[in-house]
Amino acid sequence: MSARERSGSLPLRALLTSHALSRTGNVVTVFAIPFAVLGSGGGAIEVGLAAAASTAPVVIGGTLGGALIDRLGYVRASVLADIMSGATLALIPLLAAAQLLPFPALLALVFLGGLFDTPGETSRRVLLPPLSRSAGIPIERSIGFLDGTSRLSSLLGAPLAGILVAAVGPHPALFVTAGTFAISAALTAAAVRLPRGAIPAPSGNGYWRDLGEGFRFVAKDPLLVRIITLVVVTNALDAARSGTLMPLYAAEELGGSAPLGLIVGAFGAAALVGTIGFGYVAHRLPRRVPFALCFTVAGAFAFAPALGFHTPGMIAAAVVSGLAAGAINPILGAAQFERVPTELRGRVLGLVTAGAWAGMPLGGFLGGLGADVLGTRATFAVIGVIYVVLTLTPLLGGPWRLMERAAAEPR
Repeated sequence: MSARERSGSLPLRALLTSHALSRTGNVVTVFAIPFAVLGSGGGAIEVGLAAAASTAPVVIGGTLGGALIDRLGYVRASVLADIMSGATLALIPLLAAAQLLPFPALLALVFLGGLFDTPGETSRRVLLPPLSRSAGIPIERSIGFLDGTSRLSSLLGAPLAGILVAAVGPHPALFVTAGTFAISAALTAAAVRLPRGAIPAPSGNGYWRDLGEGFRFVAKDPLLVRIITLVVVTNALDAARSGTLMPLYAAEELGGSAPLGLIVGAFGAAALVGTIGFGYVAHRLPRRVPFALCFTVAGAFAFAPALGFHTPGMIAAAVVSGLAAGAINPILGAAQFERVPTELRGRVLGLVTAGAWAGMPLGGFLGGLGADVLGTRATFAVIGVIYVVLTLTPLLGGPWRLMERAAAEPR
């Protein structure tokens, strides 16, 4: 690689690294919070409420934050989001050590910490196309890299969180979250630079008018509406599965947090391989059929705990599910970048994220309620059936055919 090529790819590499660090902080938080609740005497309902508190702010941050980051600038918004997330979540172990952390205060801090995550992640995603062009990389491949860093955060963050929770407890483990957010903010501020003119200047129309423009664009696009409808349900099922049911299953059947860390890490490793590998071939393949089939295989993981698999079987199921899941986001991301104009990407992608996550707070709570009423394994079985049926719907065609590659490259 020449010096010029290295210079062109440096901002992209910095963006990917900061994204991995920020996401690692989120993984540690999501992993540690349920065990903090259980350790303080809470049960399935309290774990579900904590899961809801960690996902509800995604909807608010995605809905209102997209138009704001379009106005602030994407590099600045990413830095500020990481600083605020880290500072807020650092209060959890500090207040716990001072015996000043009742359960409602914990819920409030988890909510505030999550409020800044979506604007920060949306900013990094909007930065991806211009940085990819500067690095000379196809958009599908760079999306694969970005989502690969998210998978890497699961690979590293979940086992790390499991070890930390088992060794020192969930509250001290949350200091890792604050540290990773701080490093991510510093790296973005120091090394991520946009090419001149890569992003249009803000419209100057006013915040609420810009936000309304984003809403209208999403509502009129038939593919975006269907993507949101599908993903809102599957994400709710994922929230029930990963945020509530898996910690309960680990506590009931697997012996605690350490095996759960291995399972989540195995999924992350497989998804990392699947995402990066698919990113190298995605621009040569159709989109709709691989998307539906891989999505279905990924969701079928719920049948492993439903059947009572122990740690080795759960790890094997996680590997298969992770490899399939690797194809989902590169396809979705490329299709969205092709359909959304550059000047609208912050608010539109924020709204898409908010819409996709809208069911997750309810999903986390219903997962706890289902475990309390039906039992953990039966609730996993119900989730698996619903997931498989829904993720096969893109094979029916209709507006889903718009997912196929557009003639023009993403702007």
